[in-house]
Amino acid sequence: MRTEICDRLGIDVPIFAFTHCRDVAAAVSNAGGLGVLGAVGFTAEQLEVELTWLDEHVTGVYGVDLVIPSKYEGKGVEGLSPEELEAKLGELVPQGHRDFAEKILEDHGVPHLPPEEHHNQLLGWTATTVAPQIEVILKHPKAKLVANALGTPPDDVIKQIQDSGRLIGALCGSVKHALNHKNAGLDFVVMQGTEGGGHCGEVSSMVLWPQVIDAIGDMPALAAGGIGNGRQVAAALAMGAAGAWTGSLWLTVEEANVPPAQMQTYIDATSHDTVRSRSWTGKPCRMLKNDWTEAWEQADTPNPLPMPLQMMVALDGVKRGHRYPEAAKDVNFNPVGQVVGMMNKVERSSEVVQRLITEYLESCERLNKLNNA
Repeated sequence: MRTEICDRLGIDVPIFAFTHCRDVAAAVSNAGGLGVLGAVGFTAEQLEVELTWLDEHVTGVYGVDLVIPSKYEGKGVEGLSPEELEAKLGELVPQGHRDFAEKILEDHGVPHLPPEEHHNQLLGWTATTVAPQIEVILKHPKAKLVANALGTPPDDVIKQIQDSGRLIGALCGSVKHALNHKNAGLDFVVMQGTEGGGHCGEVSSMVLWPQVIDAIGDMPALAAGGIGNGRQVAAALAMGAAGAWTGSLWLTVEEANVPPAQMQTYIDATSHDTVRSRSWTGKPCRMLKNDWTEAWEQADTPNPLPMPLQMMVALDGVKRGHRYPEAAKDVNFNPVGQVVGMMNKVERSSEVVQRLITEYLESCERLNKLNNA
């Protein structure tokens, strides 16, 4: 099961776990895989706290996931601080969109946050807001891998990460995107099928993976989108993938920082309950379908704004939903892939890693018996 990228990172198995929870990232890294912390929701100061904690609790290494889209409102604006950029972009958000979002939350009885829980409107969706996060990452030697979730990172970011001795890669939903990553000199790609949770393209994993692998040659390609068991890991490696990049799977583990009511929503959902929607982030993102996603799809309601403006509208809903998950059950932001239909019980992260390995080995044994028959 060990592939070249395992040797480059010093990990035992090529199982990568994208998560917004540091406890999950640490547990997966300590179980032999690589936990990858999603940084988009953290300020630079908060990210420093998270990575310091990971340094203390991870025996080996971990990764960090950033979001620098190839296209977004405000790209190319130079010389502004993150706070100034937030103010400038905030002027582009129509008040009608803010009012519509607030009405959805009020109609469902979702309380406002306490004054002391004030938050920024602009997440790390831009080069300007990601720059301070990169500075933090470079202070932490155990952060050996950086992934960009949307598009090819800027040249200066690629050089900065690689010059520090770290690996940098990016997600892709098409062969074109994968080739862009390769031509930019990235170290690996994550090829995510449309089944995957969060931002994804339109091509299914079973079709996308072999196309990308054939197109990029010997560049390591990690398979993502719908992976929930070791049989799927075996299928990905059989196609030529260098490993499995998983995400949704870690939303229902014991260590996940997911409120019980929200976790139960995931456990109860089927694979038919997800939808690709622009209603939260402004780009197509797979999540559980609910009253929020439906409201933004109606003919007589506002159209979602481009990234990052839509999240500037929706972020208060994200924060309030996390704070009051019972009240926000029908309007919460629940990014997850179609694999949610297989996530029907709570497990410990280390048990999930071991289960993936065991199921992978069982699959290989089954194929070996067929080949030797």
